[in-house]
Amino acid sequence: MKLKDFRIFILFFTLVLTATAQNKVSGVVTSKATQQPLNNVEVYDKTAGLLAKTNEQGYYEFSRKASTLNLVFFTYDFQIVETEIIINGDVVLNQQLELLGEELTAVEITARKNRVFELSRLRDVEETAIYAGKKTEVVLVEQSMANLATNNARQIYAQVAGLNIYQNDDAGLQLNIGGRGLDPNRTANFNTRQNGYDISADVLGYPESYYAPAAEGVKQIQVIRGAASLQYGTQFGGLVNFVMKEPNPNKPFELITRNTLGSFGLYTNFTSISGTKNKWSYYTFFNYKKGDGFRPNSEFESKNIFAHIGYQLSESTKLSAELTYLDYLAQQAGGLTDNQFNEDPYQSNRARNWFEVDWLLYNFKLAHKFSEKTNFTFNFFGLNATRNALGFRTNRVDQVDPGQERDLIKGDFNNYGFEARLLSEYKLFKKDATFLIGTKFYDADNSQQQGPGSDGIGPDFTIRNEEFPNYPDQSEFDFPNLNVAVFGENILYFNDKLSITPGFRFEYIKTESDGFYQRINTDAAGNVIFEETVQDDRSFERNFVLLGLGLSYKPTTALEIYGNVSQNYRSVTFTDINISNPAFAINPNITDEDGYTLDLGVRGNYKSFVSYDLGAFALFYNNRIGFIQKGLDDGRVISERGNVGDAVMYGVESLFDFNLKKIFKMNNHYSFNYFINTSFIQSEYTSSQQNNVEGNEVEFVPDVNFKTGLRFGYKDLMANLQYTYLGRQFTDATNSQESNISGVIGEIPEYDVLDVSLSYKYKRFKLEAGVNNILDNAYFTRRATGYPGPGIIPSAPRNFYTTLEVKF
Repeated sequence: MKLKDFRIFILFFTLVLTATAQNKVSGVVTSKATQQPLNNVEVYDKTAGLLAKTNEQGYYEFSRKASTLNLVFFTYDFQIVETEIIINGDVVLNQQLELLGEELTAVEITARKNRVFELSRLRDVEETAIYAGKKTEVVLVEQSMANLATNNARQIYAQVAGLNIYQNDDAGLQLNIGGRGLDPNRTANFNTRQNGYDISADVLGYPESYYAPAAEGVKQIQVIRGAASLQYGTQFGGLVNFVMKEPNPNKPFELITRNTLGSFGLYTNFTSISGTKNKWSYYTFFNYKKGDGFRPNSEFESKNIFAHIGYQLSESTKLSAELTYLDYLAQQAGGLTDNQFNEDPYQSNRARNWFEVDWLLYNFKLAHKFSEKTNFTFNFFGLNATRNALGFRTNRVDQVDPGQERDLIKGDFNNYGFEARLLSEYKLFKKDATFLIGTKFYDADNSQQQGPGSDGIGPDFTIRNEEFPNYPDQSEFDFPNLNVAVFGENILYFNDKLSITPGFRFEYIKTESDGFYQRINTDAAGNVIFEETVQDDRSFERNFVLLGLGLSYKPTTALEIYGNVSQNYRSVTFTDINISNPAFAINPNITDEDGYTLDLGVRGNYKSFVSYDLGAFALFYNNRIGFIQKGLDDGRVISERGNVGDAVMYGVESLFDFNLKKIFKMNNHYSFNYFINTSFIQSEYTSSQQNNVEGNEVEFVPDVNFKTGLRFGYKDLMANLQYTYLGRQFTDATNSQESNISGVIGEIPEYDVLDVSLSYKYKRFKLEAGVNNILDNAYFTRRATGYPGPGIIPSAPRNFYTTLEVKF
């Protein structure tokens, strides 16, 4: 697409718009006991959701047109106050809150949080972001009864529809989620962010996330599907944004420490401190993990530090800075063939494979309110990181390690960027409207080197070219990437019930590759019979416009019909092209992917008895990159990665959450919920230049994705039971059911998992315990093409954990 084709569309967003005044509601919230102002009190309207939060002076303010509002004042440690006001001109409403008279039970805490959840979905507008007409799902991690110490994604994302999750990491060091036929590997098909800024290795050249925020420090996880491409990038998956916990607004110092012991030598510690004093606020934590792993040769140790500091410069301006550091070293047990897995799914024949990550993220944010109707945010962010992978890799994964030099791949990632957003409410033809314009600049200077590692056992990440000059797979590349984007969306309200949200995103992308690789062949005696050094310098520039449109219809406050369509784009990564892998070959003509996503759904709740989100989707994928089994002239069959063809994925996703406590009219000492999360997907390659592909199913698409759970609480005791089932799925476009010698290609059979967890709270203490995979099923969710394989990577057997939390 060319920019000139959309002049009328873009001119729409550059109209000079005039805002008109609404009635202002303001006031001060104080403690009834001390008469002191209360900071960070949330002011909700039962219909509109969150309207405002109080500042350090207890002051809040928002604007609304004439109407009747049911306001709710909420903050922890204070009683909730509800009041009804009639807006007919400016209103001043001061409010006093009373301290809770007794320690809350675990059930009461959950009930209070659930109340907030019922009032606060992602609204049409959040700060400087627009979500109207989009499929949004918010995981409230603080309410979760998942095994947070190990970032157990199967439990944490249990109510996010249709996610496909790799479950091979018993420590949660990496997150691997996909959905709707997108490869889950390191969540590379989502734009992954933390508090709104990028955290992946390289958004364009290597969009893999080696860092996953510690779940114990996360407040909520926002998942916005494919239509999020307009505001956050071009990805087919959409956005995953980790919102970290915030400073305690009512104390100058708070300390929480959590210690976990589990199966296979697992020990974790999570210790956080936070507080607010005058205009300063802070939140920081240290997270330590170590364990032996559930397979031989799979020990690990991880250290993670997060620090946030904020300064309220004025009532309308806030500054904040964040620093994240992660360092971990993990031994990798390697992959298995199907025969090996059937013999013993937890065996390992790799004792010299290691993986190391050193990740430093930094961010500076300015948030400013020009007026009650106009917000501005500026995020400056950057990454300095390394990733080292060392080990013996061969196409025959059942081959015994001969103890020779190992393959070493070193990656250095250095990038920085900024994103500026301006959002303003205005009137257009006497109707409400909201306008967002933003820009993003992103510059990356990454490098990657492949060559011989040591012939020792331990994690020595030094290239040994002089010691092993005849090593066949040697390369060294620099990958400078540049991205400039301009994006905009506009909510147009036809009335109080109906709105449409058109949007656009202009992208300029320049990816470069500058380096060389060597081809060295030796005879059986190790003598060089062929040697060639190939310079490979490439530069690829493109610019294009993506368009999208959202629709929202709310006939009642408890029901919404939503829909959207958005174009998507994913650039090919040079890092994939230039790394030699014995398990597969790369098609030299590999190129970018594009397509679009459709969503249509209905969501809401019925008299607080059940909340629901039922929707249908379709994803149209052009030039999809994947694997095929390819026969060569010499009779060999290889796995080749390249553009397989055009594909379509479509299906139905649903989540129903039943409030059994209200249905059975139980008293306030109880909580009782049952949820059922289902996804039924069909997929097909509609066209392909490759043999035996057209008409096949698409990879990573289980036809049935089913999760259900029962949660029960009585006073301070809570229990949770969760069941997961996924149907079989393919890993290559030729739909191979039988595996190859590397274990990379083949079917992933259906599997099911049952988890149970308990928690008990007593004053400042909280005890959590659980059993994951209680039925001890042997299964796998992943056939790795490279590290930590290649081959089948088994999932964890039955394992136990217990956590003690102390809060000061």
